[in-house]
Amino acid sequence: MKAAEASPRVVAVNLPGGIVPAGDLLAVLAAAEAAGIEQVQLGHRQQLLLTVEPARRRALLQALAAAGVLAEPDPEAHPNIVSSYVGEDVFYSAAWLREGVYKDILDGFDYRPRLKINLVDSRQTFVPFFTGHLNFIAAETSNYWQLHVRFPRTGHLYAWPRLVYSEDIPALSAAVERVLLAEPAPLPDLTTAGERLYEQVSAGLPLGTRMAAEALTLPPFMLPYYEGFNRSGQQLWLGIYRRNEQFSVAFLQDVCRVCLQTRVGQLCTTPWKSLVVKGIAPADRSQWDAVLCRHRINVRHAANELNWQVEDTCPLGLALKHELVRYLNEEDVRTYQLCFAIKTRPQTGLFGSIIIRLSTGLRPGAEHYEILHTRDFNPNSRDFVSFRQQVRRDLLGWYLSELCQQFYAQAETETLERAEELPAHLAAESTNPAAALPRCRHCLTVYDAAYGDPAQGVAPGTAWADVPDYHCPTCEAPATEFAFWEEPVAVGMSLGRAAAT
Repeated sequence: MKAAEASPRVVAVNLPGGIVPAGDLLAVLAAAEAAGIEQVQLGHRQQLLLTVEPARRRALLQALAAAGVLAEPDPEAHPNIVSSYVGEDVFYSAAWLREGVYKDILDGFDYRPRLKINLVDSRQTFVPFFTGHLNFIAAETSNYWQLHVRFPRTGHLYAWPRLVYSEDIPALSAAVERVLLAEPAPLPDLTTAGERLYEQVSAGLPLGTRMAAEALTLPPFMLPYYEGFNRSGQQLWLGIYRRNEQFSVAFLQDVCRVCLQTRVGQLCTTPWKSLVVKGIAPADRSQWDAVLCRHRINVRHAANELNWQVEDTCPLGLALKHELVRYLNEEDVRTYQLCFAIKTRPQTGLFGSIIIRLSTGLRPGAEHYEILHTRDFNPNSRDFVSFRQQVRRDLLGWYLSELCQQFYAQAETETLERAEELPAHLAAESTNPAAALPRCRHCLTVYDAAYGDPAQGVAPGTAWADVPDYHCPTCEAPATEFAFWEEPVAVGMSLGRAAAT
């Protein structure tokens, strides 16, 4: 037997939308345990990855089939459908896109997609917008979506000219897939490929009268802290991140049991290869603490360790991430509002405002890399700028530090330019350190009109009087719990100023 044939194989279990009932996950874990698997991983498309020895692979597939679980022996052949449901009522409040809408759409897929499909709310930035081939982004109009098609193997984006109704998403996805996969590679003419695709699909799939798609407006990127216990309304949510990307089967089994005991019901996976459990009653927290303690699970990692994307089951990328995070920590480099991706293979679907891409493979430890960034440092942009090429591995940290400094210098310039454009009364309020600013009575977080609160959809320059439904981003107290305090406000306690520095 050849060495390649004897190496472990990866089997994927797709979790549509990153949503999995606790009972279903228990069944998957039981099959994994029977196949001798002790650790599992989560993929960046919110799927579960099982690494199994070749001799036990057939037994694993049979056990999963017996449990009613459809496994994917080739994870790339049928990618998981990604959704932003994991962040709803945790990191943001959706306008109309709720759990029931997601699940109705997911239930409508009666086929196994071969293209990558993303279902995301336009108000959030936790789940990437354009890493799919079919990127459905919630429109302002209830139950309608904008579609942005990313042509396979090209990166070319085409904005669908009509909005898509929620119930039509599965049928439209299947129709687009049939046409796209029948196209030759490479496409003869990218400039007209989108229009031809729209004409072909519309001719064969009449979906009735649909509204024209409006211009897409996305919020500024801001990655929320997605780990540890956090409050959401009257309940808690728990984010679990593993530095080595490995979740023990025994730990996940205990998590599922506590879910069932406390009537949580389901778990959510994230594109950051972490786990989120919503709807934990404060009275039940002790049971969750006991599970974390039993398995020695650490929480509250440094924020600049969480803003990285690495390819699935990629030891080289993961080891490089650990090296670079350690360097940035030791040098105390600020990385807020940035996210990084390490790419060692083409067409991996990762996203980031800064990309470290393997360019030339030499002997282990002597690889050369290219550092790129999006032109505006927005990870959802497809407009990349090369920052440095042929960088030795041991110099990557230094160059990343320089690029981070460039980002903050650019952000500082833009902030000053915005401040000059503010109306006179807002400029006076923002620049006078002793000016009266609304401050939360509970946690002392300040709302500064100069900066607004992009995470809640409040643009810079929005006066306090114009946000009556505002909630404190730290403790979620309503606007009625804010009061104007006259003494100077410490910079560290100001939401806007803290975000801008």
